[in-house]
Amino acid sequence: MVDVDALADRLRMAAATRTPIAPLTVTEPALDLPTAYAVQQAQRPADAAGWKLGITSRAKQVQVGLDSAVHAALDAADALDPGEPLEVSQLIQPRAEPEIVFVLGCDLAGPHVRAADVLAASSSVAVGLEILDSRFHDYRFTMADVVADRVSAARHLVGDPLPPTGLDLRLVGVVMEKNGVPTATASGAASLGHPAAAVAWLVRRLAAEGEGLHAGQIVLSGGLTAAVPVDSGDVVTATIDRLGSLTLSCR
Repeated sequence: MVDVDALADRLRMAAATRTPIAPLTVTEPALDLPTAYAVQQAQRPADAAGWKLGITSRAKQVQVGLDSAVHAALDAADALDPGEPLEVSQLIQPRAEPEIVFVLGCDLAGPHVRAADVLAASSSVAVGLEILDSRFHDYRFTMADVVADRVSAARHLVGDPLPPTGLDLRLVGVVMEKNGVPTATASGAASLGHPAAAVAWLVRRLAAEGEGLHAGQIVLSGGLTAAVPVDSGDVVTATIDRLGSLTLSCR
């Protein structure tokens, strides 16, 4: 049997000491997705800010060699304030990616939730930057590994909120820049065809686990481009048409 608590401790220690480890499946080849989510649950923050989706875009799937979306809870302590720099020394191998963030205006749960329900339940949307930090060497992992590792969650930054009415989030253009140089472009449709559809997928998955989204929570609807490695001195900017720009400095 897989020792869920021992694997969770291994991941916590890697993060605390900023020392990457081998994938859990190297020593625990029997680790499957349900057990991996149990390992994730063992690390779940007491103060959850919301949820994140991962591996929702084809670019990201190609980058990490996986082919299905995954999810994890967000730690409120990982939120960055506007203007606050990213302290690179606190992380192992940080990467930045642009997101469309949903802010829930009311609770949303159930096995039949669709994109329209997500939009109706959202008080606002915003540009987001997520900082990933895999606890595994060189971001090499299986689906079970990344799920156990809280889907590489590390830090997140959310821009100014705007009402979702009148926006076609499938068609908004996305530009990711590092030190003033564009690194990738995409559209909102890169996240499972529509970012609200990605959030609906999350709600349906949570319903199967007896959970849902709550008013005031945020959802990072999935990276829209391949993630960009960042280091001290770098500046990254995510620009999403109609939603604005968000810049993060690293030190």
